[in-house]
Amino acid sequence: MTIIPMTDAHWPAVKAIYEAGMATGNATFETQAPEWEAWNNAHLSHSRLVAVDNTGVVLGWAALSPVSSRCVYGGVAESSIYIGTDARGQGVGRQLLAALIAESEAQGIWTLQAGTFEENSASIGLHTQAGFRIIGYRERIGRHYGVWRNTVQLERRSPTVGIA
Repeated sequence: MTIIPMTDAHWPAVKAIYEAGMATGNATFETQAPEWEAWNNAHLSHSRLVAVDNTGVVLGWAALSPVSSRCVYGGVAESSIYIGTDARGQGVGRQLLAALIAESEAQGIWTLQAGTFEENSASIGLHTQAGFRIIGYRERIGRHYGVWRNTVQLERRSPTVGIA
């Protein structure tokens, strides 16, 4: 497995993995994947990664979204990470998240945030193993297919970026 920068050419595979995550019912409040232009505009232009196997098949992806347009939050981003159904449980997520953290720090990001449904224990475990800490819970924060859902909020502060 190799981790490389995501390009628009990866979008069909990235979108399919995103849709497979949506189908689990525990990955996102979104119910339909956007088209490339909307996804592209909603994510930071840096820190977009895909994990590919030795034949170039995309196994998973990770990217960052800004948490606010206010300049004071310029070093804070929300992480997204999705692993293809057949690649789950093989360390792809661990390697992708480690690469995303390193890339985000190289880009001056000092805080990464993640929010996940409380039922998504795999995502919570992945993030906590990567140094994220649970900072809170949001009860009945939104409806997903008509059902109120709770989320777990996680955060990782860089030990090197933004400390001075």
